[in-house]
Amino acid sequence: MNTKNIFRTMALSAFATLAITSCNNKEVAQTETPEQNAPEELKIAFVEIDSVMTQYEFCKEHSLVLEKKAQNIQNTLAQKERDLNAAANNFQQKLQQNAYTREQAEQVQAGLQKQGADLQSLNQRLTNEYQSELEKYNNALSDSIKNFVARYNKDKKYSLIITKQGENLLYAAPALDITSEIVAGLNKAYKKAPAKTAEKKAEEKPAAKAPAKK
Repeated sequence: MNTKNIFRTMALSAFATLAITSCNNKEVAQTETPEQNAPEELKIAFVEIDSVMTQYEFCKEHSLVLEKKAQNIQNTLAQKERDLNAAANNFQQKLQQNAYTREQAEQVQAGLQKQGADLQSLNQRLTNEYQSELEKYNNALSDSIKNFVARYNKDKKYSLIITKQGENLLYAAPALDITSEIVAGLNKAYKKAPAKTAEKKAEEKPAAKAPAKK
């Protein structure tokens, strides 16, 4: 499960859907020409998406969490499969040695079939759980980027903020690069969230009871 590629795709989508119009455009009358309707100054900036993926703490932390969860799922399923194969091999050996009556052989075979069906069900359940968690994190990532860029642009007033990934842009002047500002802002906003959560939990924690008098 390549979570890095999934996160990159999600963040790219978050930025790609942000065609942010400048907030300082003046209202124009319907009789004005198309040229008059256009903004006086077209401000454009770009963000290096790969840098966001490697430097945004949200991505770094949750990528590790998801990778660990995926590895645990793979280990669990692999062990179950090894157990099933071992049981099947043992059954075949004993069957060849005539160690079972017909009734016993049918019972063991039915048990192996059930074990195989249970393994398939477990595989499906764990996969669904992983996909659900991945979707939750992807949605949170997309929302965090969109919300921050919207706040960021209230002051910057860019007409368009686009993404740069690899060589997808033929040319972009370095002066248009706002990646460092975006990453710094995202991390600053992200670091505030855990502190608030901790404070809330501390407030909700019931006061310790005084020791009973003997």
